[in-house]
Amino acid sequence: MPNRHSAPASEWNNATMTPSDRQQVLNQLASSQSRLLAAVADLTSQQWHFREDPDRWSIAENIEHLIHFESFITQAISNVLEHPAEPEKQSQAALNHPRVLSLGSAESRRTQLTAREAVRPTGQWSGPSVLIEEFRRARARSVAFASQTDADLHSHFFPHIAFGDLDCYQWLLVISLHTGRHILQIQQVQAHASYPEGNAIRETPREIS
Repeated sequence: MPNRHSAPASEWNNATMTPSDRQQVLNQLASSQSRLLAAVADLTSQQWHFREDPDRWSIAENIEHLIHFESFITQAISNVLEHPAEPEKQSQAALNHPRVLSLGSAESRRTQLTAREAVRPTGQWSGPSVLIEEFRRARARSVAFASQTDADLHSHFFPHIAFGDLDCYQWLLVISLHTGRHILQIQQVQAHASYPEGNAIRETPREIS
């Protein structure tokens, strides 16, 4: 059986998710959530708000960004599915797929991406417990959609800031891979020499699989 995750464009022709596609998305959503929550468990207020540099995000700001990003992407998927399909874009999406899958890797962070204005942290939520609850809610909406949808995800597209047009199935994968990217960023904050002491265990940044 062809492996869609590395398939040539000629095999990128089943518009709806296969059972294995769906399970991969759900597994990654669950895994990235668990890793993120483990990375931010039992932090002090100082740890939560520590910045490596004035121009870098704190852990709190990383979490807020993830909430905004995930909500933005799931809404964008819902919106684009209301528009006509664009199957002529499938071949380019298939060619882009290896780059999509690399998004959560440590090496990918060498290329800095500028977040859209709509998903940048603004201090909307007041504390760690509220942020974590909002993240759980956003992730639950993503899981519900991925569990239930039978839409032709491979025929509807909207642009990524670095990769160009991605189809809606790829965007579901991006949600988890993007979370992985920020887990690495959080681990980098925790590994900083000036990171406040407390309950958190510092980890060497590692690739999220």
